[in-house]
Amino acid sequence: MYTQLGLYIDGKWNHGNGGGGEEVINPATQKPLAHLPHATASDLDAALASAEKGFKLWKVKSAYDRAKVLRKAADLMRERADHIAGVLVQEQGKTFAEAKGEVVTSADIIEWFAEEGRRSYGRIIPSRNPTVRQMVVTEPVGVVAAFTPWNFPTLTPARKMGAALAAGCSLIIKASEETPGSCVEMVKCFEDAGLPAGVLNLVFGVPATVSEHLIASNIVRKISFTGSVPVGKHLAQLAAKGMKRATMELGGHSPVVVFGDADPEKTADTISAFKYRNAGQVCISPTRFYVQEAIYDRFVKRFTDNAKAIKLGDGMDKETTMGPLANPRRLDAMDTFVADAKNRGGKIQTGGSRSGNQGFFFEPTVITDIPDDSKIMTEEPFGPLAPIVTFKTFDEVVQRANSLEFGLAAYTFTSNPKTATAIGDALQSGMVGVNSVAISTPETPFGGIKDSGYGHEGGIEGLEVYMNKKFIAQA
Repeated sequence: MYTQLGLYIDGKWNHGNGGGGEEVINPATQKPLAHLPHATASDLDAALASAEKGFKLWKVKSAYDRAKVLRKAADLMRERADHIAGVLVQEQGKTFAEAKGEVVTSADIIEWFAEEGRRSYGRIIPSRNPTVRQMVVTEPVGVVAAFTPWNFPTLTPARKMGAALAAGCSLIIKASEETPGSCVEMVKCFEDAGLPAGVLNLVFGVPATVSEHLIASNIVRKISFTGSVPVGKHLAQLAAKGMKRATMELGGHSPVVVFGDADPEKTADTISAFKYRNAGQVCISPTRFYVQEAIYDRFVKRFTDNAKAIKLGDGMDKETTMGPLANPRRLDAMDTFVADAKNRGGKIQTGGSRSGNQGFFFEPTVITDIPDDSKIMTEEPFGPLAPIVTFKTFDEVVQRANSLEFGLAAYTFTSNPKTATAIGDALQSGMVGVNSVAISTPETPFGGIKDSGYGHEGGIEGLEVYMNKKFIAQA
């Protein structure tokens, strides 16, 4: 079963108010799942007024009481995990196991922020004047406008909802119109957990229209966006006009550096499984593979064998290990990347083509022998393509890995502790996995540098961006 879609404003569901809408499509079958209503300008104004009212109510709640509501919402998500995961698979395409893991992790994120919100301490600063007490206190920044993409339709909203609500902010979230049902189900969990009306509002519509309307309002004091670099830069400019605080989690093109002293088969097993998660539609997906010459052939063989063993299919099928791409735009992009690679002398070790005559399926693909200035080595593929090339020296691979304007995630594998420390320090990235791909957890900061954005989600850093710090000198 899919779900009833709608807008959620001031504690009420709106299933259509003259704003038009669109069909939500199952990427595995290309069949419509439901009609999604779009918000009108008056709906957006109502959401702004609702959030302003909700903020006044929510900010005066104690952190202890806010945490109780968030923990209850997280518990409800866990109870409903199978249903929410089923909705997610139908609209996004990933396997059911991945979808359920995402829902459970999303609940963990909300619960973690519920607890951390109770620890948003200020501090006392020793004064030069014994008659003056110097205090730093934290306060919620205000109404937040949040914008989330289609690739992780519960996890990305959970990061923004959990942190903003734990800090005492109210929230208007515009989730992806292509994957709306997952976020609808999450909002129902908050509603059923007793979150007061107005504190959380959910809208959909033409993305540019909605974002420009919300960001222009004086009611909104912070925006949080996850998505592409061009859109992020545009929204950052809009936010700057109103001096609004912003968190930007943008695209990446994650290098993987595999040194000759690493175990090539073990490394290939680890990183190939991570590569094809969600069909490569992950902002921290490994996307450029640099393997030292001594182990290159063994690494490529094992990686290619693993790619060939992947079973494509509908994410609801238990036998499926990789689902479809989320939309036809990604299929077209994969064709473009592969054609450019072939034109530049690249060799397709496996895959390279669309699969089947129904759904948005593309084969897990491995490409070798391509130059560093090819399209796939310079632009984020956001799909199941793995380009693998060789390198000779440490300094050479550092220069190549750091050559792009992206800086979200990077990975490296080596058995030498000195090399591990040196490469971890040398890679220009907001997150680096050294002999590990575990770089995204509720309690750790998630964010990039350079064109990959600024600000953090997750960890204490992810809570702090929703809070103002006020210094009080009291005589």
